[in-house]
Amino acid sequence: MSDGCFWLRDEQFSKLQPLLPTNTRGKPRVDDRRVISGIVRVLKSGGRWIDAPDVYGPRKTLYNRFVRWSEKGVWTGIFDTLSQTGGAALEVMIDSTAVRAHRVAHGGKGGAQAHALGRARGGPGTKIHALSDNKGRPIAFHLTGANVSDFTGAEALLPLVPTNGVLHGDKGYDSDRIRRTVEARGSLPNIPPRKTRKWKNCFSPYLYRSRNVIERMFGRFKEFRRISTRYDRNAKNFMSSLCLAATVCYWL
Repeated sequence: MSDGCFWLRDEQFSKLQPLLPTNTRGKPRVDDRRVISGIVRVLKSGGRWIDAPDVYGPRKTLYNRFVRWSEKGVWTGIFDTLSQTGGAALEVMIDSTAVRAHRVAHGGKGGAQAHALGRARGGPGTKIHALSDNKGRPIAFHLTGANVSDFTGAEALLPLVPTNGVLHGDKGYDSDRIRRTVEARGSLPNIPPRKTRKWKNCFSPYLYRSRNVIERMFGRFKEFRRISTRYDRNAKNFMSSLCLAATVCYWL
């Protein structure tokens, strides 16, 4: 292995291996550890699949494994399983971040809306909506176009908010509908009220100080260049990239 190449450690791969598909047919798969390490290297570098270092084996194998397992939901399934090992979180953060879509990300079958693409002030892109625990570890993701409001993106994540806890969000989530949905789950929405509100809802600045862990989480994800800039036409592939990066960064 050449210097500077990402490689899964023994401890990391031991957690990952039991969750990999076993119902393979025909020839045995190429070494999983080597291939997954190569996929992560491509996500981090932001380069083309064809430019992956030789140490990871055939580039076509890296690409095919990533796309096939993405279509089968393997990467998202691994993330969902490992993210539950942290136990129920009493404090949950919600936030979103927009990433720019490269021109090669356009033209997916079904149109831009079907692949979570939209044009905002910063240009065409995708918005990543996320939930994290109070340690900044991701729990769930949802993708929309960059022009979609936080309210709309939150609707897909609020059913995943744990009961009897606290949800922290910025002013972008200050709506009666979001507050009532969270309260219906037995949780407390700790969201700073907008200045335009006549009736100021209960808000704890002391508890709110921990909300920035989700912003640091997004910053760490954007160190993966294929996440900070979207190159995938298929939204499912981009979601798989996000889930794999989250798995490697926080759950292995």
